[in-house]
Amino acid sequence: MKTKYEVIVKAIESLISETDKCIEENADTIFSKIIVDPYQGGAGTSLNMNINEVIANTALKLSGKNFGDYDFIHPIDDINLSQSTNDTYVTSLKIASIVLLRELTSSVSELQRELQKKENEFSGVIKLARTQMQDAVPITLGQEFGAYAQAIARDRWRLYNGEERLRSVNLGGTAVGNSINANRDFVLNVNTELKRITSLPIAKAEDLIDATQNLDVFVEVHGLVKAGAVSIIKICNDLRFLSSGPQGGIGEIILPEMQAGSSIMPGKVNPVILENAIQVAEIVKGNDVVISNVAGAGNLELNAFTPLLAHLFLKSLTMMRGMIKNLSQKCIAGINANKERCKENLLRSSAIAAILINQFGYERVSEIVKEAQLLNKSFSEVLKEKNIIQEKELLELLQREIGIKIE
Repeated sequence: MKTKYEVIVKAIESLISETDKCIEENADTIFSKIIVDPYQGGAGTSLNMNINEVIANTALKLSGKNFGDYDFIHPIDDINLSQSTNDTYVTSLKIASIVLLRELTSSVSELQRELQKKENEFSGVIKLARTQMQDAVPITLGQEFGAYAQAIARDRWRLYNGEERLRSVNLGGTAVGNSINANRDFVLNVNTELKRITSLPIAKAEDLIDATQNLDVFVEVHGLVKAGAVSIIKICNDLRFLSSGPQGGIGEIILPEMQAGSSIMPGKVNPVILENAIQVAEIVKGNDVVISNVAGAGNLELNAFTPLLAHLFLKSLTMMRGMIKNLSQKCIAGINANKERCKENLLRSSAIAAILINQFGYERVSEIVKEAQLLNKSFSEVLKEKNIIQEKELLELLQREIGIKIE
């Protein structure tokens, strides 16, 4: 028995090394062994048996035996001993999810830092705020990026706390959570051993039957991931708008150039990183709908559709992680302010009039606004022509009102 145990452990370690090598070198040898489709029936039994058979046959090879010589090492009697697909599959999904969730949280932290850098860099760049896509009171570009950083900070905190929901596992519950066919010592100790191996703060669920049949924790955690996707979409659409034109649009920020934007219009540059981020975020939103539907489709003691949930859940975490790193490094970090355009748009707009009300009165300021619109002139230009207030004085007043030093 000890010899059999040792060779099984050696086989598992060999397969783990092979998997790590495949990931590092982008090879596919492990995938020639794990061949089942992710969209499988049977609540993951196909994948579990595939892995059991690969482990058994690897152990047989290491023992000098022929593949399929299951009289020596059997994929169920030995590899699957005291286990069931229904506890190993969900437990492994939670372990993988925690690892990926931590990586996603790290990428979100990086995005937050990049946005905060821009908040500081653009703190003195005065510009128009906009509400309902129309000119509003003055704001700084730094304040806009500061608001983005706060939204992403909330997403980071949500994801960090979300890990707690995934830490309770049902390993040892076997088929339906009542531990039938599992050795008592195995049930009592397996999760402690798993915690040691993974170095993750996982623990045996209080109710193994509940943890076997119900997948609502994945709905909850993926909802937090979806919330982050929504924040990304909002921010990216804002940045597309602020960079639009650039000559014929808003043009208040300059995005880093990633690729030629058109096969027919020379010099055109598209916001491709932002567009990529939006598309990935939309996929995550779609995955959330399917995950919610699938989690509710379980029957009695088991959810037969766990593989679909698992595939989409892990895919969302992986895609979001890569997309956010891409967004941080290839877009946000390289954004520059078009300070002159920010100032020009501000001074042309009558929205700046709000800061003059206390000094000149609402009715007087309203008359100037209407006159500027009638003459198709900028508000600041009419102020200058009427010798009411010069541009330099206007900017100084703005500086006092907003409490920042204008660059």
